[in-house]
Amino acid sequence: MIAMHAPLRLFAVLALCAPSVLANPSVRVVGLFQDAAVVTIDGERQMLRVGQPPRNGVELLAADSRSATLKIAGQTRVLSVEADFSSPAAEPERQRVSIPRTAGGHYRITGSINGHSVPFMVDTGATSVAMNAQYARRLGIDYRLTGTLIQATTASGRVAAYRVRLDRVKVGEIELTNVEGLVLDGPFPEDVLLGMSWLGRVRMDDQHTTLVLERRY
Repeated sequence: MIAMHAPLRLFAVLALCAPSVLANPSVRVVGLFQDAAVVTIDGERQMLRVGQPPRNGVELLAADSRSATLKIAGQTRVLSVEADFSSPAAEPERQRVSIPRTAGGHYRITGSINGHSVPFMVDTGATSVAMNAQYARRLGIDYRLTGTLIQATTASGRVAAYRVRLDRVKVGEIELTNVEGLVLDGPFPEDVLLGMSWLGRVRMDDQHTTLVLERRY
């Protein structure tokens, strides 16, 4: 599976929607993993996992690299990547990047942040593109001046972190702008983590030995 670093997840308050809002949502699968799926629900990206409560009326019953079984407004549906439980859209042009799994079980690739070369480790458990303070300084990111001070939860407890905006983050041929980044004040994480602030804007298909990322235009 893709490395998931739970310590980097920030606490969030989930709003409870009224049942009338949850009726017949528009659902699209954009990323598939074992027992997890990234979906858009009425245009909003969500990471769903088997065994978790429904989100906006959508519950993940099963998932693998081929399809996701979802309960949508009380109906069970099996959807593949980019299948849509609403009206289909015209097929746009796409850019694709394939990342092989390493011997350690992670997906790693060299990309760039603001034009500077960066070795990334893909981490769907990280909410943002995350790095330690030393790496931020190496990239010329003045996080103390331009960032917003927050608290992040790590394996060692809560630590000071700075939420920053990254002008450009590129992986393969896919370059996204205005990406949320997170700088942790200390040596953790050792790797630059390619988290959901970037991954959540592309389609992901985990093929066990290869992770395929795809951007739609």
